[in-house]
Amino acid sequence: MEDYNKVIESLGVRYIKAKNLVLHQPFTVRNSYDVGNNLILLHKGHLTFGEDEMVVEEGEMLFIPGGRPTRVSYGEDQKNRVITNDDLISNKDKFFTSNDNLDLIGEANESHSFVSFEAKVFDSVNFFASLDVPAFLISGQSKLANLVIKVVEESIQDLPGRERLINIYTENIVVEVVRYVLRNNMFVEQLATNSTYFKDPRLIDLFNYIKENLGGDLSNKVLSGVANVSEDYVGQYFKMLTNINPQDYIEYQRMERAVFLLRTTKKSIRDIGKEVGYKDTAYFCRRFKMMFGIPAGKMRRRESAMNI
Repeated sequence: MEDYNKVIESLGVRYIKAKNLVLHQPFTVRNSYDVGNNLILLHKGHLTFGEDEMVVEEGEMLFIPGGRPTRVSYGEDQKNRVITNDDLISNKDKFFTSNDNLDLIGEANESHSFVSFEAKVFDSVNFFASLDVPAFLISGQSKLANLVIKVVEESIQDLPGRERLINIYTENIVVEVVRYVLRNNMFVEQLATNSTYFKDPRLIDLFNYIKENLGGDLSNKVLSGVANVSEDYVGQYFKMLTNINPQDYIEYQRMERAVFLLRTTKKSIRDIGKEVGYKDTAYFCRRFKMMFGIPAGKMRRRESAMNI
């Protein structure tokens, strides 16, 4: 349990967004995807996920780890229309209406609330993504459901202390999700692997170095010098502790930083690509689309599309 306490204590949590949405028409997203983790609370209606179409009952929650494409269906007769994540981002107002009335949260048919957030180990590793687990159902957790509603309510209102409360509630959400995973003995092997982050300071040095030098040379030769292990061994060493090879991890970190810059700055795609380590803009764009399923330009428009 001490290792898991260290996991929780090391997590840097960042709130991204929260909304209460009402469905216009049923549909299925065959590859629902986001960089952030998403916790969806179904108020009323129909929601299924995964290739086996697991059912989320009213009052239950669906947790989708960041970076994990997942098949998600909203409403009845959703098989009549299957769309891509790209389609949803571009046309979300055709499928959902955002509710900003506090009194109506949870009252409308075919409605849900969601909170999107980051949770990073030592502000470097996406914790839930590093577990490499699929989306999963959370049931019987009224405290967690109430936290989701509180975040949505605060996001709607413009009150003093709004951001502080949102951050507190979001951190509580992360703790409750981790506790749920532990109580139910879910992903035990992956959690045990993650606890190794705290047993070797050389790995933390690598995380920090990569984070601070995303635009520079991050070859295995450079990483071997940071970790003080041989160049031939550094890849094996990194994968043994994280279950991912270092170059794949570096690319994910670079792309995640690119998403942040696309959403928060007006820098050109070319400049963003260079800033995160890609000298060839065309190659950067190909890798970006391959990873996220949509072009970088559309990711830039994602925030405005999501803010219905």
